[in-house]
Amino acid sequence: MTELAVGGRSAAEYVRGALYGLAAVGIWSGWIVVARLGLKSNLTPWDIAALRFGVAGVLLLPYVVSKGFALARLGWIGLAAIVIGGGAPVLLANAGLMFAPAAHAGALFPGVMPLMVALLAAVVLHEPFTVAKKIGFVLILFGVFGIAWRAGGEAMESRQTIGHLLFLGSALAWAFYTVAMRRARLDGLHAAATAAVGALFLYMPVYLMMAGASLAVAPWGDIVLQAFVQGILTAIVSLIFYGRAVGILGASSGAAFAALSPAMTAVMAIPILGEWPTAVDWIAIAAISVGVYVVSGGPLPRRQA
Repeated sequence: MTELAVGGRSAAEYVRGALYGLAAVGIWSGWIVVARLGLKSNLTPWDIAALRFGVAGVLLLPYVVSKGFALARLGWIGLAAIVIGGGAPVLLANAGLMFAPAAHAGALFPGVMPLMVALLAAVVLHEPFTVAKKIGFVLILFGVFGIAWRAGGEAMESRQTIGHLLFLGSALAWAFYTVAMRRARLDGLHAAATAAVGALFLYMPVYLMMAGASLAVAPWGDIVLQAFVQGILTAIVSLIFYGRAVGILGASSGAAFAALSPAMTAVMAIPILGEWPTAVDWIAIAAISVGVYVVSGGPLPRRQA
């Protein structure tokens, strides 16, 4: 008979974790497209980040007041990883969308993030880095370089390179968030609340002093859309789903579902943004998707006697 190799978990546990992971990835893909849409209006990357941190931070502040920052479980380093790792990707990715299209963001941020998680988890959590993961690593590198050197290397000479580097920085920061959450065995809501409130205290005072007036000239429709998608769906709901997936499946396997984000982002960007990936982009996206799934220990069919 054919069964799923799920790393010792029952099929029901895997399905439950998979559904949480898929739900989180669906929201992430939409967030990238909506953020790119906002940047085509009067909003800046800093405005979008402020809406995310402001809305999520205020909504989750009562929870943090009640539960605390989980410092005893995280330690100062873990707390910094949660706050910075939960906030920095937003700033870096939003800034990157000013230079590169949404499809590239999907491939190089949530697409590469599982690889970053797997590498960091191997060092910090001692999760095994198997031969299969090494094969996946090669596929990811192929995809990343395919995007970077698209059209005969022209992308490396363009402003898109800046966006690519910012997306990769986002993936690395998110890996620190994931591993810190898993190591402390922090549930998704507590981790999301800690990240959101920490970002509220650190980012909003600087934003209000430097660029707070820019929101006043933005259309209300754009502000409401970004506040809902960024501050509620992405900063709260998706992180709860993601935290539960990681709690059930582990850091590497829980992050594996982000492998679906590049394709989902690229498809959503077509009708909403009118951004059509090139043939090279599609090949690179496919390579990254397969590679990160393998690297992150996603379950594969295995025939048993």
